[in-house]
Amino acid sequence: MNPNELIATAVQVVVVVVGAPLLVGLMRQVRARLEGRAGAGVIQPWRDLRKLLRRAPATPTGTGWAFRLAPLLLMGTSLVLAAVVPLLTTASPLDPAADLFAVVGLLALGTVTLALAALDTGTAFGGMGASREMTILALVEPTILVAVFALSARVGSTNLAAIVTATLHDPLRVASPASLLAAAALAIVVVAETGRLPVDNPATHLELTMIHEAMVLEYAGTDLALVEWASSMRLTILLGLLTSLFLPWGIAAASLAALPLALAAFLVKVAALGVGLGAVEVFIAKLRLFRVPELLAGSFVLAVLAVASSFFLA
Repeated sequence: MNPNELIATAVQVVVVVVGAPLLVGLMRQVRARLEGRAGAGVIQPWRDLRKLLRRAPATPTGTGWAFRLAPLLLMGTSLVLAAVVPLLTTASPLDPAADLFAVVGLLALGTVTLALAALDTGTAFGGMGASREMTILALVEPTILVAVFALSARVGSTNLAAIVTATLHDPLRVASPASLLAAAALAIVVVAETGRLPVDNPATHLELTMIHEAMVLEYAGTDLALVEWASSMRLTILLGLLTSLFLPWGIAAASLAALPLALAAFLVKVAALGVGLGAVEVFIAKLRLFRVPELLAGSFVLAVLAVASSFFLA
């Protein structure tokens, strides 16, 4: 096992863990400024996490192992994703696990775990949020698989690092119809997977619109901190995956000398996507719930067209 790979992977995990709340704070600050408000500051999510981590968790009466283990499993899957997805480097000791199907499975595992915890509470809000989340999951995960498969068809591998490396060696892949269609499909499902507008509104607590918030209403203290921290990490990882697949320039290999440049490029690209997403959310409204499957079905069609274009051009 190469020590350089271990160091690069450790740096990548630390960057995601530390930077994820800052990304959420940046997006909130962008929204606040565009709405004419001062905003709480970029580091406010870290203040909230610190406050929650000092409080004891609360376990509702009648809940079982699903409710108690969900925050730990959600955080655990997020940490594994931070280690295996090529964000700063394509050289990782966990490279064999950086398979498309494994990554999608880890994303689904975290979502299903949180949905089971919501059902375990036995509340109307928990059941409502879990039902809506499973509906979105059933449409999002196949789209991710098909869209990334369109990129992997010409590479001959579903390994994410191999796909990123192939794009680095042949930059014109990014401008191909298959890549453009896959990028559009993935952009839509990333918004849905992370609970952003127009699919979900992370700033609302209205019962008719809640999805993620409805599933975590019963959590408090350290458990809520882990859930919110893991959610911000998943947002950072998915935005980072978008940049790695379609804008991979600057990403390092096994060389530690290239790691500072890779870190700077990652921060700039993910921050730019976060700022753009936060700005767009100011000017769009949340879709009605029955319109969300139509949007996600459209993203799946784009992913299928990407696969068709990939094989046709091959």
